[in-house]
Amino acid sequence: MTNTFDVLGIGNAIVDILTNVNDDFLSSCDIPKGSMQLVNESESNGLYKKLGQCIECSGGSAANTIASLASMGSKTAFIGKVKRDQLGAVFKHDIKSLGTSFTSVAATDGPATAHCLVLVTPDAERTMCTYLGACVNLTTDDIDEDVVSNSNIIYLEGYLWDPEPAKAAFRKAIDIAHKAGNKVAFSLSDSFCVDRHRAEFLELAKNDIDILFANEDEVKMLYSTDDLDQAVKQVQQDCDIAAITCSAKGCIVISKDEIVNVAGNQVALLKDTTGAGDAFAAGFLHALSNGKSLAECGALGNLIASEVITHIGARPDMDLKEFVAKNT
Repeated sequence: MTNTFDVLGIGNAIVDILTNVNDDFLSSCDIPKGSMQLVNESESNGLYKKLGQCIECSGGSAANTIASLASMGSKTAFIGKVKRDQLGAVFKHDIKSLGTSFTSVAATDGPATAHCLVLVTPDAERTMCTYLGACVNLTTDDIDEDVVSNSNIIYLEGYLWDPEPAKAAFRKAIDIAHKAGNKVAFSLSDSFCVDRHRAEFLELAKNDIDILFANEDEVKMLYSTDDLDQAVKQVQQDCDIAAITCSAKGCIVISKDEIVNVAGNQVALLKDTTGAGDAFAAGFLHALSNGKSLAECGALGNLIASEVITHIGARPDMDLKEFVAKNT
């Protein structure tokens, strides 16, 4: 029996609020450029009032990956927690409009739907101030066993590993997926996440993760080394497949049998690096779902990442199925 979904994403359900700022604005607000910091609802509202024109669009790392996968034609689903409020309605509308199955029940009380102020400077660097709100309240009750069992790959984001109930939800999903014979993919998400949870992430890599996504800094921190080659050798022992992004240089794709270096794509007009890693994971998983070689998976990941950084926002602003057809 064929599964209903190619990829199920489980992660933070966040609405991104994107705007352009200059370096002086960041300095005046005492916000370190390029940082991702957590703020409370009051701090988020205060900063929002200082901003100019903004773009609101659904975000969240795993949700961004699912959005790009859906645009390429993959059959997708998403599990994440929102509140029954205005931004919760925005998130639900956006993800369902892509053809993605989203049946998570919205909370009727508690924190507001999560949102992230994404401040983009002229050099395309993004600085993020995130109010996590409802999204971190994901629990085991939110994990739909039928959806997990009927997804060839489940894709989990490291950003949601902090709260214990969400961690339990991830472990439940991993167990269901493996019992159903499906694959588990995991993104390390951020060096700060790896620093906080290194021992647990190592345990996951060794025992639970089939496909690992990381950038150079994250994988080196995971294995406590400054030597990328050493980190690559160690991840090769732990995971069936690992994909390490190396910014403009491209990526390294690793399996038990081979290590493949895939060159990056030239980008003429860099506007916003938000979501490049999310887009890479989408291209990689789409190719993998269609039986492509690891080199082809890496190449498609690089291609989709090169598209998303040419415009503001972490989601595609074009039909990626057509884009891929024209560029492969």
